[in-house]
Amino acid sequence: MASREFLKILSSARLGDVSAQQKLAQAYLTGAFKTPIQPANALIWLEKSYFSITNQLLESQTSSAPEILDVLSQVANIPLASTFNSPAFDFGWNSFWGLAEATGDSGPKLAAKWQLVNLLINPSNLEIQSQLSDWLMKKVPAPALDKINGADLGGLQKLAKQYLQELADGASDFSPGAKELLIKLQPKNEALSSLWQVWLNEQNEDALIQAAELGLTVAKLTLGLRLAQLDERVEVAETKSNASLKKAAYWLELAAKDGDRDAWYALGEIYRRPQFSGYNAAESDRSIDRAADLGHAQAQLRKGANLWRKREKSEEKVRGLQASYWVWQAHQQGVPEAKELLSKILESCPDPKLNEWFELAQCAQEAINHHAEHKLDEDWLLLCHRIIIANQFNFSKAELLLSEVGQLQHEHCVVVDIRWELPKILPRLIQIETIQQRRALLAAGKAFAGSEIDLEGNLRQRRYRFDRVTKWLTNTFSKNQAGVEVD
Repeated sequence: MASREFLKILSSARLGDVSAQQKLAQAYLTGAFKTPIQPANALIWLEKSYFSITNQLLESQTSSAPEILDVLSQVANIPLASTFNSPAFDFGWNSFWGLAEATGDSGPKLAAKWQLVNLLINPSNLEIQSQLSDWLMKKVPAPALDKINGADLGGLQKLAKQYLQELADGASDFSPGAKELLIKLQPKNEALSSLWQVWLNEQNEDALIQAAELGLTVAKLTLGLRLAQLDERVEVAETKSNASLKKAAYWLELAAKDGDRDAWYALGEIYRRPQFSGYNAAESDRSIDRAADLGHAQAQLRKGANLWRKREKSEEKVRGLQASYWVWQAHQQGVPEAKELLSKILESCPDPKLNEWFELAQCAQEAINHHAEHKLDEDWLLLCHRIIIANQFNFSKAELLLSEVGQLQHEHCVVVDIRWELPKILPRLIQIETIQQRRALLAAGKAFAGSEIDLEGNLRQRRYRFDRVTKWLTNTFSKNQAGVEVD
């Protein structure tokens, strides 16, 4: 059942509210407000928002506006292949090509290229690609897209391959995925395919070696793992005396250059083996780090654990932050050992009802919900947000008053550092575990982003304001809090 907030946004969006239309699109894209994730619906509402803004510009005779760029930036995050055959696909198609061919090297441009690559040449979308050819024949050419107007599917796929190579050669968030897709798209002639099939069916070593020599990445990886005895299918007792770590490293390095994360991880293992003549702890760490960067779960755990062990020698501002990030990444991929280590690095407080600020936070939430009615000053409103954040993450009073709200949130945790005022209080890392915690951080971040830097004053002024606000909150709202949840 849709939440009240979602229905309210939906009603405004239907009435033509551009901001509500974009919020609705984000809800369909992210699942906010318990909304089913439906990329096609997200694209439909972004199309409505785009044309609403365009019509406003025509009426005001304005040639451009940042609002249009904001809409297109949101469009770039939509998985284009998931919207094929939807009513807004034509709008999405033109928008993605427009972004991809734009000047500069912005995030939306790279995201658009990646989505076009997935739609046009990813083997997992073969069925859509076969239908796309017919769709292109019926499509009306779009203005300002001369490069793609009239192009057949083959021509567009050729352009998509250029995009893929650019992404793979770059250093963006899309580079690891692009490299993996390049591996999938490696040319496989009949001889290569048959050799690999012989290996799979008969475990013929000669066929495996020939496939590796012909350049098949998975064959290089498999051969390297077997030579290093890192393949579970190899019986160590039988082949131990014949293992050649140098040859294994050779094949694994070739696979690693193709972007294979398993190969990087295996290289890290080999460089740590005492019997390997090329033993190199630093090179081992570098290989493990590279595998972690490419998304290898065990490598992420190893990298995080290594950073945690060396935290005292680290020069990072808040010790343990990098370590917690990589361990958290491993935990997200289901590595069992990551959970225990993560609990040592990050504090956990998922239940706000157990924290000392719970009742006051309920009052603060009520005050924020009705701030116009009570005519709250901006500094009082900011303090209400601080109280809610303090309750969600179990802050001390000093942390509540002094934490820099705009710098609290990281992808996986909040960093509470008030040494700028109280140098002896050590920073804390607290895991973000619930939707309520993320919502509280988002709401507070928006409130603080538009405020003046010195609005809250010094510590003495903050303490004085805290006493006044908490007294007013208690007197005004404490009797009406039955059943009120703190978001």
